[in-house]
Amino acid sequence: MNRLTTAWRRLRLGTQLALVLGVLALVVFGLVGTITVGLLHQYLEDRLGEQLSTVLSQYKSTGELTSISPGKFGHPSSNDHDPPIGVQFQFGANSEYRVVNARPQGSPYPPELVAMARRALTGPHPDDKIMVDGTLYRFVAAPFMNTAPGKVAVVGLSEADTDATIRRMVMVNLVTFGFALIVLVVAGQQVLRRGLRPLGDMASTAHTIASTDLTTKSVDLSVRAKGAGGGVEVEELRSAFNVMVDHIDQSLVARSAAEQRLRQFVADASHELRTPLTSIRGYADLFAYAAANEPAERERHLARMREEAGRMSLLLDDLLLLARLDAAETPLRPEPVDLVEIAVAAADGFQAGRPDHPFTLEVEPASLPLVGDPMRLRQVLDNLLTNAAVHTDPGTPVWLRVRSEAGWAVVDVADGGPGISPENQAKVFDRFYRVDDSRTRHSGGTGLGLSVVHSLVTAHGGAVALQSRPGTTVFTVRLPLSAGQV
Repeated sequence: MNRLTTAWRRLRLGTQLALVLGVLALVVFGLVGTITVGLLHQYLEDRLGEQLSTVLSQYKSTGELTSISPGKFGHPSSNDHDPPIGVQFQFGANSEYRVVNARPQGSPYPPELVAMARRALTGPHPDDKIMVDGTLYRFVAAPFMNTAPGKVAVVGLSEADTDATIRRMVMVNLVTFGFALIVLVVAGQQVLRRGLRPLGDMASTAHTIASTDLTTKSVDLSVRAKGAGGGVEVEELRSAFNVMVDHIDQSLVARSAAEQRLRQFVADASHELRTPLTSIRGYADLFAYAAANEPAERERHLARMREEAGRMSLLLDDLLLLARLDAAETPLRPEPVDLVEIAVAAADGFQAGRPDHPFTLEVEPASLPLVGDPMRLRQVLDNLLTNAAVHTDPGTPVWLRVRSEAGWAVVDVADGGPGISPENQAKVFDRFYRVDDSRTRHSGGTGLGLSVVHSLVTAHGGAVALQSRPGTTVFTVRLPLSAGQV
């Protein structure tokens, strides 16, 4: 049994379905054949009974037998069937009897036939099947009503014609149903194979994906399950399969991009940290040489070392902040704040630290209350204002506008500098990306300011956008006024 189960499971689905279809067809054909043969047999028996009644009436009236049977099945002549048998018995006292008339002459009369004729005298007309000379006959007996008592007529017709017809019918059914079963199984298997071909294509696609090395840097998952047909269910399965492969492909692309960004981030961070460390080491060496010199020179070297250490501390703070934001550890302490107050404080700080840049503060509402982290919001404005001053020449005007717009607080930081090229606009929020590397390094920038702005604004449920053309660069920050979005 286990071997049969194992062998069955190894068959292809199309073959299994074809075999199941064949078994069901065999059961149906068997039931149809059995019912058909049964009905035909009942019909032939009823017809033979009617013939027996006709022959009996004729024999009782004339004493002669005329065959009314059409002959055995497949024989065109009535001479090809077994002749009817007719016997007239005259019963006397003490169970004696004599044969008054017999057709054909000299036929043997089995004891069952005599007993059947005797029963006809005392009961309803008996109807029995009796074997005569190796041939099965169906006999019926009836007494004569208007003659001497004890006279009985018995006639019989051969069952050979009925049996031959039934056998031929069974043979026809076997041949017909057998041929139909073979055609059904073969054609059904072909139709099922064609219908299941899309499943085979999807299996081939899955094997191709399974054989692909997903650990490499560049993974090609462009293969998809193609083709058409197979029904609605197969179409849904094909669509779901391709959507799944698309998601896997997108996930792999996102993972590869994340790994690339991580490698680039580590390389940039290492480079940015190496610069102040190298400077500190150099100034430390100079300080060792200048230890015996004038105190003013020593103080100058110490000031440079403190400056580089401060720059490195600022870089590490920004890196830590971005790492916490990426890890969903939002370093925010939200509370009710007034964005206008934060903007005014940032403007005062910018004017004090950058007096060489004409500055304009424009505030439409007197107050813009929202929920946010005041220190981080101030950091956003300081970074944008510092970015405007660093990337423009002295004397370039800078504007800070605060306004409200349909449930949002909007802050515009603009400058009248040379603008940012379109290819650089798409990258300004990337970490360690600098539009003007030499100017930013000279001013002490880390290349993380705008990345911090983007991350902090996103953490507050807002968005930051850039519009730039020669003569105007505008960073627009949108923050929700609703506390539920912070």
